[in-house]
Amino acid sequence: MKRFAVIVGLLVLIVALPIVMRRENAPVSPDRADDRISILSPHNETIRVEFGRAFAAWWKQRTGRTIYVDWRTPGGTSEIAMVLDAGFKAAKETGREGVGVDVFFGGGQPDFSRQAKEGRLVPLDVFKEHPEWFGEGRVVPSSWTGETYFPADHTWVGCCLSQFGIAANPDVLARLKAPVPARWDDLGDPRFAGAVALADPTKSGSVARAFELLVQEQIQRELKDASVPREHAIAAGWDKGLQLILRMSANARYFTDSASKIPHDVGQGDAAAGMCIDFYGRSYHEELLRADGSSRVEWRAPEGGATYSPDPVAVLKGAPHPEIAQAFVTFCLSAEGQRLWFGAPGSPGGPQERALHRLPIRGDVYSPEILATATIRRNPYTDPGVFTYDRELTGKAFNTLRQFVRIACIDSHPELQRAWKAMAAAGFPPEAMAAFSDVSAFPYATFGKGHPVLDGGDPLASADLASALGERFRANFRRAEALSRSSATPAARQP
Repeated sequence: MKRFAVIVGLLVLIVALPIVMRRENAPVSPDRADDRISILSPHNETIRVEFGRAFAAWWKQRTGRTIYVDWRTPGGTSEIAMVLDAGFKAAKETGREGVGVDVFFGGGQPDFSRQAKEGRLVPLDVFKEHPEWFGEGRVVPSSWTGETYFPADHTWVGCCLSQFGIAANPDVLARLKAPVPARWDDLGDPRFAGAVALADPTKSGSVARAFELLVQEQIQRELKDASVPREHAIAAGWDKGLQLILRMSANARYFTDSASKIPHDVGQGDAAAGMCIDFYGRSYHEELLRADGSSRVEWRAPEGGATYSPDPVAVLKGAPHPEIAQAFVTFCLSAEGQRLWFGAPGSPGGPQERALHRLPIRGDVYSPEILATATIRRNPYTDPGVFTYDRELTGKAFNTLRQFVRIACIDSHPELQRAWKAMAAAGFPPEAMAAFSDVSAFPYATFGKGHPVLDGGDPLASADLASALGERFRANFRRAEALSRSSATPAARQP
C-alpha cells in the first residue's frame, strides 16, 4: 500500500507540476492585480506575451506590487489611428481628457508623429530620468539613416528598429529560373508574374513607409547625376519609383491586410517572394529551417534601399495610470527591455518562450557578450548597406503614395494584371510599355509634397479625385493590353 501511495503521489506530482508552474508564470488576473496598465498595440502575440511578462516582473521587483497588462489590439496602425481619432473626438465632445488607454506601443514613426501633432501624446519622463541615454554619441541617437528616433518635444521615442526587405523561397525561385531578389527593382521582373506577395499600405504605416523608401531610392539614384538639374532628377526618380510599383503590383498575387501572411505564403511556396518586415522574415526563416541548415524562407534587406526605422512607444494624453505608463516606457528603454528584442529564448535577459527577432535601439547592447546569445548578430549602427533617408524628398507624400498604390494598383489590379500578361505574351512592345508606364496623371510637382484634396479632410472630394485618377490608370492599362494584342502573333493573341 505504501508503494502504491508513493506511485500515485509521484503521478499526481507529474501531472500537477506543469499546471503549478504555468500558474506561477501566467499573468496575474485583472481582479487580483494590485495595479494595471492598458496598452494599445499592433505588435504580435509573441511580443505582447514576452513584454507583458517581463514588465510585470520588472514592476514587481521595483514596487513589490503585481500588475495586470491589458493589451488592446484592434489591428494594424491604420485601425489604431481610427480608434484614437474616434476616441479623442468623443472625449472632446464629452469633456473628457483621454480615451481610457495608457500607452501606444509599436508602429511606424509617421503614426506617432501624427498623434503628437494632434496633441494626443504627453512628454516622456524617461528623458528627464535618464538624459545620459539620449543624443548624438549616446546610446539612443536622435536620428540614424535619416530616420528620427525621438522628436524635440520628447513625446515619443523609438524602442526597437525595423527594416523592410524581401522574403524569398529558394525552391520556387529555382523552379521559376528567377534570380534571388537583391533590390526592390527585382520584384518588378516579369519572371515573378503572379508570384509576388504584397501588403496593403493603406492598412499599415510600416508598409506605407516601405513604398515611400522604394520611391525615394529611385529619386536618390537620379540625384547622383550632377549634370541633371535637381528638380528634373527628383521628378524623374519619382516617376521611376511609381513605375516600379506598377510592375511589382502587376506581378502581385494579392495585396493582403495581414503583413504576416506574406512570409507564410512564401514559406508554403504559394509565392516566390514578397515585401516583408525583418522580424517576420527572420521568424519564418527560423521556423522553416531544414536539417541541412537551409530554410524555405530567406530574408534580406534590399541593397541600398532600406533604412533603420524606429518602432516607437508613447504615453497617451489623459492616461488613466500615468505613472505606470511612464514606467513602462522607461522599462522599454532599459537594458532589461532592450535585451528582450533579440535575445535567444532562455538566454540571460532574453525572452522565455519565443524569439522576437527585433533589433534594439540602444547601441550599447550590441556588445560582443550580448551578441553571443542574440538571434541577430549584427549591429545596425555599423551597417554599410543602408541609405540615408531625406524627409524633404518624399516625407510629405507619405499618405499620398499609399493612396497611389490603392488607386493605381489595388483598385485597378484586374486591369493591371491583364495588361501585364498581354505585354509579356507579346514580348513587351515599346508602345504598350509606354502606355502601361504612363504616370503623368501623378506628377511630383502636384503630388510629391502631398496633395490637399487626396490627403484632405473632405472624404467626398478625395473619393472623387481618386475615382478620376483610377479611371486614368485603368485606361492606360486597357490601352497597353490592346496595343500588345494588336502587335502579338496570331498564336499569342489567343486568350
